[in-house]
This record gives sequence, structure tokens and C-alpha cells, in this order.
Amino acid sequence: MTTAAPHDSELFARLVRPQRIWAVAAIHGEAQRLAQLHAGLAQRLAKGDRLVYLGGYLGHGAAIAAALDELVAFRRLFLARRLAFPGDIAFLRGSQEEMWQKLLQLQFAPNPREVLQWMLDHGVAATLEAYGGEARQGLAAARDGVLALTRWTASLRAALDAHPGHRQLLTGLKHYALTEDGALLFVHAGVDPGKPLDLQRDALWWGGANILELEAPYGGFRRVVRGYDRRHAGLVESPYAVSLDAGSGFGGALLAACFAPDGSILDVLEA
Repeated sequence: MTTAAPHDSELFARLVRPQRIWAVAAIHGEAQRLAQLHAGLAQRLAKGDRLVYLGGYLGHGAAIAAALDELVAFRRLFLARRLAFPGDIAFLRGSQEEMWQKLLQLQFAPNPREVLQWMLDHGVAATLEAYGGEARQGLAAARDGVLALTRWTASLRAALDAHPGHRQLLTGLKHYALTEDGALLFVHAGVDPGKPLDLQRDALWWGGANILELEAPYGGFRRVVRGYDRRHAGLVESPYAVSLDAGSGFGGALLAACFAPDGSILDVLEA
């Protein structure tokens, strides 16, 4: 199956003429690990490098707002380099960011209390706490109706806006990134091999079939790179895919890998 990317840059990031591509695994609120990783990355960046964060910035960890601060600061440093352009760096949406976006619009859900409880069971509680929210207040607002929920989500948006750059980063997230020549595809959790790229939805943040078990290149890409693995198995390679998640936010390390344009791994960072 050959898949052409849709012509909507709001959905994806196209990495043009990369010499190398650095990909950062799911962070999940581990600000200290991220700062350590960035320190190592800053020493290794070279002309022509591109940088992709593979989603999963929020949820689980104890320093979510600080992790977003670190991302905003390192983006500025990355773009301050000579001959660096905004299109050289991409931030993908992960499952935690998808939930947070839906939570901020919870008043429009047909069954908001059940939706909120499901989100709380899947890691959003840590993000709520990071921005001054409380789960019990949200559940009470869901019980009290649309007006109460609207006030509650408005307070969360105001708390988000109190952190410079956070809303801008989170509203500019891409669904996936790909290299200009169509060799490499970067996603948060996976793809559904039975669907073309422009029809991928939840599989991107929740995972479809295990991409490490792909028996042929997906959509003509030489390799698919993901940043979140439920098993947190670390750096795992297969002929057509790479998984990077070593469990940051769950007691494990934070990983980044440097890829050549053909998909081979040139360097690995761990914090």
C-alpha cells in the first residue's frame, strides 16, 4: 500500500532536507530528565539537524508544567541556531494531549462525568493538578450541569494561559511528522496498517497493531518511529519500525535517538 500525505500542514509536519533527525520519546512530566536530555542534545546538534518530539508531554509525572517550560525554552534555543527555521522542529500530539484538549471542552460531551472519570483513570489527573485543577471539582461540575462545567473548564484554560507559551505549544501540535522524501514517518503510538495515512485517527495516539510486527513498509515509508509503548520496552528496532519508550513518567528513562535519512540509528541519548 502506498500512502500520500494529505495536503494539510495543520495535520502534519514535513521535515525538509534533513541531514539527521532527532526524535524524543514520550516525556510524561519528567522535567528533570528532559533538562538532562536537552543538555546532551545541545552538545550534539549539527547543521541540518531536525528535531521531533513524539508526544506525551503531559500526564503521569510530577513536574508537568516545568516540563512544558523546558520544551518552550529549548525550542527557542534550537531556533536561535544559525540557519535554523521553525519547520525544522515538530511537536506531535500524544494520548495525554488528546485527552487534555477534550477535557477543556468537556461541557460539550454527552456524558461528561463518565468521560472525565475515564480520563482520570488514564493519567489526566496529574495534568489537572499541574494546572491547579482538582478531579473532585470536575466531577461535581459534571454532576451540576453545563454551566458549572463551562466555568470549570474556563478556569483550567486561564491556568494554562498563566504559563507563557504552554497554550501556544499545545494548540500547535501535529498528528504526525514525515521526511520530505517519504522515507520516515514519526508518530506518537502507532498506526493502523489497514488504513492510509490521511485516515489515521485514534491509532496515532492510542496505537493500532504493534508496529514492530509490520511485515512490510507501511505506506511506502522505510520506517515508522513511535515514542510511546505501553510496555515501555526501551529502544526496540524491527525491519520497518523503531520504538523509543523506556518508561519516562513511569519510573524509567527518557530516550532520544538520532536517525539518518534512511532510517538507520546514528546516536542514542538517555536521561
